[in-house]
Amino acid sequence: MKARRLLIGGTAAGLTATALFFGGALRGSPTASSAPVANPAPAADDTATQISKLQGELRASRDDVYALDALGLAYQQRARETGDPTYYTKSDEVLRRALRLAPRDLLATSGLGSLALSRHRFREALTLGRRARAISPTTARNYGVIGDALVELGRYRQGFQAFDTMAGLRPDVSSYSRIGHARLLLGDVAGARSALRLALDASLGQGETEAWTRVQLSKAAFSVGSIAPALAQARAALRAFPGYAPAYDALAWAEYGRGHVPAAITAEQEAVNRIPLPQYVATLGDLQEATGRNAQARRQYALIDVIQRLLVANGVETDLETALFDVDHGIRLPASLALARRAQRERPSIDGDDVLAWALEQTGHCGEAQGYSKRALRLGTLDALKFFHRGMIEQCLGDRAAAASWFRRSLALSPRFSVLWAPVARRALR
Repeated sequence: MKARRLLIGGTAAGLTATALFFGGALRGSPTASSAPVANPAPAADDTATQISKLQGELRASRDDVYALDALGLAYQQRARETGDPTYYTKSDEVLRRALRLAPRDLLATSGLGSLALSRHRFREALTLGRRARAISPTTARNYGVIGDALVELGRYRQGFQAFDTMAGLRPDVSSYSRIGHARLLLGDVAGARSALRLALDASLGQGETEAWTRVQLSKAAFSVGSIAPALAQARAALRAFPGYAPAYDALAWAEYGRGHVPAAITAEQEAVNRIPLPQYVATLGDLQEATGRNAQARRQYALIDVIQRLLVANGVETDLETALFDVDHGIRLPASLALARRAQRERPSIDGDDVLAWALEQTGHCGEAQGYSKRALRLGTLDALKFFHRGMIEQCLGDRAAAASWFRRSLALSPRFSVLWAPVARRALR
């Protein structure tokens, strides 16, 4: 991509904003990030109380658009807190009800856009984001929805331009975090960490928002093998918001990164106990299998199938994540390849390209895999897992020197980038 620099617009604390948000759910390492928090989130008990209060208000006045909007957004927050996708369905119902009552309701329109992002329905999110922008061109979060969707659809230049506009309208935690993730995409790790530190400064004392930002800093550090900072930020996230599941996941990766596998298992189990997201369950299963706890690992893998079916039943598109998990674990490989092809068509991002490349390699289509791997690396992203996949593709094609070069690059960047695949890269080099 020619436009490797981010467009800048507006200033705050000496830096302006632009960038990204979303990542796959079942990646083999913690480099993918979750959607940033725009505002301080209430504690879980507060959200449940808020939902109960709003439900009471709506029983008294069924056509209260403001209460419908607030309830729809509260349901999304509750889904975030619990990992229960049935709250997505509830949010969808009440926000669409609000739109029937007030077709140009900004909160309902942008809220449905955010919901579509959470469900990985990126084309729908783009349509809703643009509709919200038409209602209110000066509302920053509309550009966040638009940009997030564009990036997941592989339209990076346009996505970054949307984030520039967002930043000019409202530089804040969300804007700074988008800068950080975009710079990670472009391989500018130092710039990414600088932007995330600005996001941290803007989030201090805000509970979950501060913890979320520290988790992003932890993941960014881990992605380039900086284990001590990754560990420090994960622990600080737990101090900022005790019991925070993403922080336990980040802590598990940091512990694994320094070779403390039992501590990593303990931390990942804490994440799963709080919110059984597929990526947490998969990581726990991989850690258990790596330490010979095969029966426990099989239980985790079986749980993933249950969770994925629940996600699909509540409108979440999981093709890309399911394909990656199945290919990683040798499950129904021909069907997984077909699923990866479909997922890449719907989500032609560098992650979609990478998962398809990996599925092609694992099913022996190595020449085609090489083309998609090149696309997956087109932004200059420093991603050890993508480097490893490329090494396996070159090995499949018979170019042992190129394969060794990619394996060395993956391990030099992050020596323990994946529970499953870092040991394979080390064995290949030996």
